[in-house]
Amino acid sequence: MAYVRIWIHCVWETKNRVPFLNKSNKGVILGHIKANAKEKGIYLDFINGHQEHIHCILSLSADQTLSKSIQLLKGESSFWINKNNLCSGKFEWSEEYFAVSVSESQINAVREYIKNQEKHHSKKSWHEEYNEFIKKYGFAKMKG
Repeated sequence: MAYVRIWIHCVWETKNRVPFLNKSNKGVILGHIKANAKEKGIYLDFINGHQEHIHCILSLSADQTLSKSIQLLKGESSFWINKNNLCSGKFEWSEEYFAVSVSESQINAVREYIKNQEKHHSKKSWHEEYNEFIKKYGFAKMKG
């Protein structure tokens, strides 16, 4: 048996950064994503979001891949949102996502950061946070 604990902070946004998540639907959507993750055997430790993006912490098992897990979470949730008519028009997540590893010693700090999205985004826009992720983790250099 393999014993694996790999914490991953994942972030994805709505297509075209449409501010879809609001007080009336955010809790239902995040709850559904968490339930769907559990059903699919994906350990989703923590999830929250703000208007046009979602943050979560995943811990993958030895036989799971990040890309497949994200695909299952994003794909099923957009299907469910559309099936339940939670928005006017067709809902979609953006194709891209961020994913960075988190050390065991920092996991509580990341949970707190995710938990406080409303407060965080009262001071900083998603656009600013997005650009910080690109710079902080060197993603711009990797695209070339």
